[in-house]
Amino acid sequence: MTEHLLRAARSEAELPQGYDEPATPADTLTPELELAGVDKVYSSRRGTTEALRGIDLRVAAGEFVALVGRSGCGKTTLLRILAGLLPPTGGEVRAGGRPVWRGGRRDEETVSRFGLVFQEPNLFPWFTIEDNVALPLKLRGVDRATRRARAHELCDLVGLGGFEKSLPRELSGGMRQRAAIARALSCDPSVLLMDEPFGALDALTRDRMNLELQSIASTTGATVVFVTHSIPEAVFLADRVVLLSPRPGRIHSVVDVDLARPRELEIDVEPAFRETVRALRTALDEEA
Repeated sequence: MTEHLLRAARSEAELPQGYDEPATPADTLTPELELAGVDKVYSSRRGTTEALRGIDLRVAAGEFVALVGRSGCGKTTLLRILAGLLPPTGGEVRAGGRPVWRGGRRDEETVSRFGLVFQEPNLFPWFTIEDNVALPLKLRGVDRATRRARAHELCDLVGLGGFEKSLPRELSGGMRQRAAIARALSCDPSVLLMDEPFGALDALTRDRMNLELQSIASTTGATVVFVTHSIPEAVFLADRVVLLSPRPGRIHSVVDVDLARPRELEIDVEPAFRETVRALRTALDEEA
């Protein structure tokens, strides 16, 4: 069954005989995100390092895609290129049909549609949660009353209602990360890019945050690209899981996650969930 779950991303890959590959959202809709032949090479006095090679990926509007792979396979590099934080050496990156990069410079109008969440919440410690969440709106010149109303709306959405006047030091790690997600959503982004946002949390808090994120993605309809080292987390959250192989980073395979939503934590005992996790782990071991 592993062969049926793993769908090679390279064009020369062959499907098992008699197997009809199902259409995925990215195959049937205009992509919200598109990477075509993306390469990244780092240069220094000691030589060059090829971080990414020939990345081709299409993500449909409203789709949740997880990126997994061993350390050093380029997951974060790929996300930073998508986000407009790191220019590619070659290839094209588009969002909503518009280029993210033009002549080595990022297109500010395009990247303004993105919300970013990192492993650390990066909240200003002297700001209240309300002010942290509303900061992107303040930077865009939105009036105070509108900022406050939006911050309260988002705090309710992420489960922080009643904590708007708290300082970050007064909240747990999970609550601070919720505030970071709320801040990323403040300007109503069409794309949410997340780099191991729950990696520093304990297991129980991480499970709760996965449930929260699933609900947030469903409520907002945002397109999500989510980097994680956890294969079970990727399968729980995603519509598709993209496995990257290292040195240089390239797409090894893509797995469609055919599990109904909403998903509960108990889904990890279901055969389909366990087989998908096993298939990804087998593919990862093949790259070792």
